[in-house]
Amino acid sequence: MKDLQFKTNINCGGCVSKVTPILNSTEGVCEWNVDTTKREKVLTVKTDSLSAGEIVATVEKAGFKAQPL
Repeated sequence: MKDLQFKTNINCGGCVSKVTPILNSTEGVCEWNVDTTKREKVLTVKTDSLSAGEIVATVEKAGFKAQPL
């Protein structure tokens, strides 16, 4: 299991609610959270099989940007 972190533009509860169904339904995402209290809006994803690029693509499907830290 690895933790991957990304700087995102997911910055409020409404944004989190839009990305939740997509991340929750993505096979390989074991757990995730977004710290919307920090300026960088860091998304942390626990995965055992996905690459950073695959997670970036998943976040982009939800209409948001993600950049690996």
